[in-house]
Amino acid sequence: MSDLFATLPPSAFWRPGVVENGPFGLAGLIQPKFPVTRESAVATAGSCFAQHVGRALRRAGIAVLDVEPAPRGLDAATAQAYGFGLYSGRYGNIYTARQLHQLLDDCGTETLRTEAVWQRDGRFFDALRPSVEPDGCASAAEVSALRRFHLGRLRGLFERTQLFVFTLGLTETWADAATGTVFPSAPGVIAEPPLGRDVRFHNLSYTEVLGDLAAARKLLRQFNPALRMILSVSPVPLTASVSGRHVLVANSASKAILRAAADEFSSTHPDVDYVPSYEIITHPAARGRFYADNLRSVTQAGVDLVMATFLQAHSLDTQPPQPSLGGEGSPQADDTTDPQAHDEALVCEEALVEAFLK
Repeated sequence: MSDLFATLPPSAFWRPGVVENGPFGLAGLIQPKFPVTRESAVATAGSCFAQHVGRALRRAGIAVLDVEPAPRGLDAATAQAYGFGLYSGRYGNIYTARQLHQLLDDCGTETLRTEAVWQRDGRFFDALRPSVEPDGCASAAEVSALRRFHLGRLRGLFERTQLFVFTLGLTETWADAATGTVFPSAPGVIAEPPLGRDVRFHNLSYTEVLGDLAAARKLLRQFNPALRMILSVSPVPLTASVSGRHVLVANSASKAILRAAADEFSSTHPDVDYVPSYEIITHPAARGRFYADNLRSVTQAGVDLVMATFLQAHSLDTQPPQPSLGGEGSPQADDTTDPQAHDEALVCEEALVEAFLK
């Protein structure tokens, strides 16, 4: 048995693999199953953190698809507010594997889900992507027409996609009791469901997440049999939890479920890989430096390190990740940008629940 340990590389041991290398010296975190090139047709989706991923891939010259670009002449701030350019389609944040499974199923069946038309102040919202029309629509018919167009564009997206990059964010979700339709935000945060609809809190289990990932992969490969997937887990903690547990415990449970499901799924499918963004941001040697003062928002230095690690693993970036200048021991020592401004650059419905804090 001692001979077994003697043959292991330094990365297999905690002290040389983590402690001595520090946050910027970790090596061998990603051993790609398949190549990613700048010519790979990539689609991105997922929780708020996935917005960082898409931007970084574009900056690296990766061919990130966008089937619903902003209208010509629309300024950048307005385009972002209306869900343009955040992902490869105008679907907004997809926080859970169940939400992804549902969207792909709707694309294939052209299902519009009338129970997903919610209202506020006389305006109508697509509750499956409530942030993409922040002021709502004039009628339920307009919501349905926009969604029908959206699903049509997505079918073309998935047929062209060679690599689907998805960031798992949450296990906590909200579901229509009668139909099982899940929503990215709770009733009342952005709009209200139709009178008489029972929308309940649901916390997805490990088995459910694994099942939804399997269903999503099957549906994606029906659009394109050669499509491959890359999974990651968002390091951004829950804003709040209605599970009845302290938010710290609820967050740990949620991330553990997502990480375990991602590991099981990627380990058993040769066409699915995993990027350890969660580990890079949260590991002990980082000492919290990749979080802003709110201990939730990931700093630009953290995002840059995750993406540099990924790009290096695929020989797309030859420059090793380096810390930015800063004071020793400072929580923001490795980030010269304003973390609050960095966080506001994201569109995130889940963060809106903090407005209800008493």
